[in-house]
Amino acid sequence: MNNIVYRLDKSLYINLTNRCTNKCCFCIRDISDGVGGYNLWLDREPTVKEVIEAIGDPTAYDQVVFCGYGEPMTRLEELLEISKYLKDRGAKVRVNTNGQANLIHGYNVVPRLAGLVDVISVSLNACSAEEYHRICDSDFGLEAYKGVVDFIKECKKYIKRVVVSVVNVLPHESIKRCRQIADDLGVEFRIRYYYR
Repeated sequence: MNNIVYRLDKSLYINLTNRCTNKCCFCIRDISDGVGGYNLWLDREPTVKEVIEAIGDPTAYDQVVFCGYGEPMTRLEELLEISKYLKDRGAKVRVNTNGQANLIHGYNVVPRLAGLVDVISVSLNACSAEEYHRICDSDFGLEAYKGVVDFIKECKKYIKRVVVSVVNVLPHESIKRCRQIADDLGVEFRIRYYYR
């Protein structure tokens, strides 16, 4: 099995799955096998036990982040179990997500994250349903964008820190409009720098 955890700076990242409901036009998965010198294509999805063993001492890191070469919330039950393990040991937990978990699972999963996730970073990457569909090509079609925005609203109710992000390869005007959406939602905004 390839890297199920990897370290960047002072954070440990968990590569839980390679499945994703988006096929973003800028996705690094289309041009690289990983980031930071780590191959992130998995031979199979790791078990909770394998992930926990690979983490080691979670307090050795500033934070533990669910972010790999797929959408981590496709494996919601495993993410919750690992998050509980991490929180019980005093770790700070962040989830990087495309925000489609409620669409994936067919119900509002956000209340289940309460107390288990300190920071959630949601990739918005567009300022309308049509633009999102063109850029992200979600399995959920034009419904995906509304699902993402609704997910962000729900996260605000249950998670201390909610961040909306965009990739810096988007046109300046789109980034500006996404920043306004984040402001209107009352959440943080961050520009992610695209790197290989």
